[in-house]
Amino acid sequence: MKHIYLNLKRFDVPVEMGGVNRIAPLSDWAAYIVEQTQEELRKYDPQKAEFCMYFPEMHLLPALSARKEDSPVQVGCQSVFRDDVKQGGNFGAFTTNRPAASMAAAGCVSTIIGHCEERNDKAGVLAEAGVTDTDAVNRLLNKEIKCAIDRGLSVLYCIGEKSEEQEQWQEVLGKQLSIGLEGVDVSKVVIAYEPIWSIGPGKQPADKEYITKIARFVKEKTGGMDIVYGGGLKQENAAMLASIEEIDGGLIALTRFQGEIGYYPEEYLEIIRLYMEACK
Repeated sequence: MKHIYLNLKRFDVPVEMGGVNRIAPLSDWAAYIVEQTQEELRKYDPQKAEFCMYFPEMHLLPALSARKEDSPVQVGCQSVFRDDVKQGGNFGAFTTNRPAASMAAAGCVSTIIGHCEERNDKAGVLAEAGVTDTDAVNRLLNKEIKCAIDRGLSVLYCIGEKSEEQEQWQEVLGKQLSIGLEGVDVSKVVIAYEPIWSIGPGKQPADKEYITKIARFVKEKTGGMDIVYGGGLKQENAAMLASIEEIDGGLIALTRFQGEIGYYPEEYLEIIRLYMEACK
């Protein structure tokens, strides 16, 4: 089974407000993305590939409403809170937060947890309190994963090392796995590897040898869990990633990196076509 994920981040913000959304008005954005992709994705065998899209919270209901019967598009949210609604307990006092119960009730089937942007946010908040222990971030993410799974959501759990952590990559990734997945039903989890040190303008992308090394390490540490490349599946690396036996799919975000950068549904479909054809 190949897992193809799409992280739509805040690609909904219009260009005139500093964002990259050129494809649809904000109110129609999520529905447009689902409508422009679900029919083409039907051509792939659901036993061989699954497709999940992670939307910002305000776009979940329009995305779910746009799904046709038996649509291959799975809709997920961008992380959940580390605590949840409980009968006889907290009935919903979660101002500003996103409990897993609300996401499951909305119709989400999956969530992305531990993306480098989420890790950076948590680390920044902890640093303001004088906490610099990265294990604390992993413990918080572990709580999120458990809340998600308890509500029936599958989880894409992101791990990765920064440039200053590269020499200790085994220790860093090892702790992200051991602490983040402690006490977790890992049958509900897929790992996404983000080489944070190689992501961004002007940086050298991780090569096949490095990605293979990390994928083998993760599979050895986790007893063979599925792992996808979280550093950006795109047209330029689709064939290379498909050639790595240990890689079970990829995470797409931006589809265009020059000119009118952004996410475009037709380019998303082209990335998938290139990847799936190279997997044959």
